[in-house]
Amino acid sequence: MNQNSNIEFISRESLEKLQLSRLKETLRRVYSFSPFYKNLFKKEGLTPSKIKSLKDLPLIPFTTRKDLRENFPYGLLSIPLNDVVRLHTSTGTTGKPKAVFFSRNDINSSAELIARSMKMTGAEKGDVFQNMMGYGLFTGGLISHYGAERLGLLVIPAGAGNTERQIELMFDFKTTVVHITPSYALYLADVMEEKGFNPKKDFNLRILYLGAEPYSEKTREKIERIFTVDAYNSYGLSEMNGPGVAFECKYKEGMHLWEDNFIMEIVDPSTGEPLKEGEEGELVLTSINKEAMPIIRYRTGDLTYIYPEKCNCSRVHRRISRIKGRADDMLIIRGVNVFPSEVERILMDLPEVGRNYQIVLDRKKDLDKMKVRVEIKRDFFDGSLDHLKKVEIKIKAKLKDELMVTPEIELLEPSSLPRTTGKAKRIIDKREI
Repeated sequence: MNQNSNIEFISRESLEKLQLSRLKETLRRVYSFSPFYKNLFKKEGLTPSKIKSLKDLPLIPFTTRKDLRENFPYGLLSIPLNDVVRLHTSTGTTGKPKAVFFSRNDINSSAELIARSMKMTGAEKGDVFQNMMGYGLFTGGLISHYGAERLGLLVIPAGAGNTERQIELMFDFKTTVVHITPSYALYLADVMEEKGFNPKKDFNLRILYLGAEPYSEKTREKIERIFTVDAYNSYGLSEMNGPGVAFECKYKEGMHLWEDNFIMEIVDPSTGEPLKEGEEGELVLTSINKEAMPIIRYRTGDLTYIYPEKCNCSRVHRRISRIKGRADDMLIIRGVNVFPSEVERILMDLPEVGRNYQIVLDRKKDLDKMKVRVEIKRDFFDGSLDHLKKVEIKIKAKLKDELMVTPEIELLEPSSLPRTTGKAKRIIDKREI
């Protein structure tokens, strides 16, 4: 692996000097080649030369998901099309998808960040890496694959789905490291047990990389107990790099955002005004080491905060907290703000709750209703009806106390709710129908 580990431990002053140098080069690139940014700069009366320090970055307006869709497909491209070697897109659930382009150097840089992240968690040559993320237009599969190979791991490109085959591969080839969504990790454990395997004893797993969907700390703890592994939180988005934008180190206290590749800001989601370290708000990112499609001051929609203190691992790259969710994912139930991640955190802390849940929203007589469908562990579900009623009351009371919302609770047997191999569909919103 051609990796310069010194970049993780250089001084803050040296890192910011590198950031400024890369930012200036990036601004020159987008101003010269990107139709979108050229028009934006001219509209604002800006030129790259006006950005003389990192503090000047807010002079540039935000870039939004709407901008990416309106300038689809090539409006943000900053190199000749002949120099582009890969295209990825978002899922495109509403309107046109977001197209993201990579040069050869961009692919190498992305792989390097994954390799750096994996090495930080203790993965090394000799490990067997089973990649259960989707390949294709989704960035998570291919870029993680390249990064693991760069580090020297034996890579099994299993992709998503075909759970019995996944288990067979893990058993036969003694997989030690897995990249997987949290919801699929819990489902994988269910199928292992159904097939007579013990997730703790019958496999060689030691590291799980979790990503691609929001999840709570309680879910991570549950996964670690089930498999007896270290599970690491990661953060990425296609618009910046795919996976590997930020990653936990062995201390698991926030994710180091790789600031030699990205400049981060935290802003108030409503006003766009900057917030201080430690204050929760929307993450804004600027890519400063991409050739094909750099994005300036991109509003991710993701809610987090920057840890004010330095990590015990001594890396200079600052840490962001676990992503609470997207600003536009917040549910408003009778005037109360509810984040799905908070519901999950409460549920996964209850000993009676199994491995899956679902939130159903409906509207009756102009009033919003929230139902939480919860799988209960077999030991609790096989009890008397009176005992089940007590479990239902306990879950409802806990959610009411912490969320200030009184949901309807539906208790289900284990494995009752539908499973997915990709991102879990936790919210069913019938109010939109």
